[in-house]
Amino acid sequence: MSKPELRDARVAVFPKGYMDELTNGTMTIFEWIELAGTLGVDGIELYPTFLKQQDEAYLNRVKAAADKHRLAIPMMCSSPDFVQPDEMARESEIERMKAMIDVMALLGPEEFRSVRVLSGQNRPGISREEGIAWTVACIRRLLPYAEAKRVHLVMENHYKDGYWVYPEFAQSSAIFLAIVSEIDSPWFGVNFDPSNALLAGEDPLVVMEQVKERIVTMHASDRYLKPGYTLEDLRAYSLQGYSEALAHGVIGKGLNDYDAIFSHLRDIGFHRWISIEDGVNGLDEMRQSAVFLKAKLAEWGAKR
Repeated sequence: MSKPELRDARVAVFPKGYMDELTNGTMTIFEWIELAGTLGVDGIELYPTFLKQQDEAYLNRVKAAADKHRLAIPMMCSSPDFVQPDEMARESEIERMKAMIDVMALLGPEEFRSVRVLSGQNRPGISREEGIAWTVACIRRLLPYAEAKRVHLVMENHYKDGYWVYPEFAQSSAIFLAIVSEIDSPWFGVNFDPSNALLAGEDPLVVMEQVKERIVTMHASDRYLKPGYTLEDLRAYSLQGYSEALAHGVIGKGLNDYDAIFSHLRDIGFHRWISIEDGVNGLDEMRQSAVFLKAKLAEWGAKR
């Protein structure tokens, strides 16, 4: 059997533009799957609130709907909040994550399925040492369960879950790397998001270089400077809110250097899933982003 290469990687979509509708029930997961089936992608990424039930019969209906459109379900974009002073609250998050592992063990393809882990919210008064220790301990607790279910845990260099009050505790690459370096398991890796590095005021390629040997999956999106703003405005923004300088748009037309990103991915033999985390400006932009990413996979996958 030949060694997996970049050309074997596949593209999924995450409906960032429909988060609220899928969460409040005005759009069903089945309606979203129908839309995703028109985008020419290979799979979909879920978020816990998209699933209104977690029983086997319901999940099998979801899987069947995806199968109908030849869409795999490889990734769960869950957002555990491990940075909580209360031990019982952290235990509750661990149990919630076990439930997501169970979901992906049923929905995900046998060859690869993942559940995202994070640190948690950067609440006032939490020390660097406490937050790191709690996060590492919780992920280590989950790893034997994930391994038994053959589900990978992937930690993202994250900005902020849309339903959180505070930004990510491990938003800075220094804290993110401190956590990742403490966890050594073939069932743990990194979900790299270049746009989140921009939101942290950091260079995505510098962050990627530091974590590239741990990258298992990737989120793809792009950001643009709004008229009248400069990169200095981006670097200076408050971490307590989204940068006013940035807007979403079609992948490949913004601030991220995707040729450099794909060069790194080729070098590490990346061969799993890239999920488009966008659609804020409509389905057509997500479709254009899918075309761009598939072309880059073909281009860089052919290079030696």
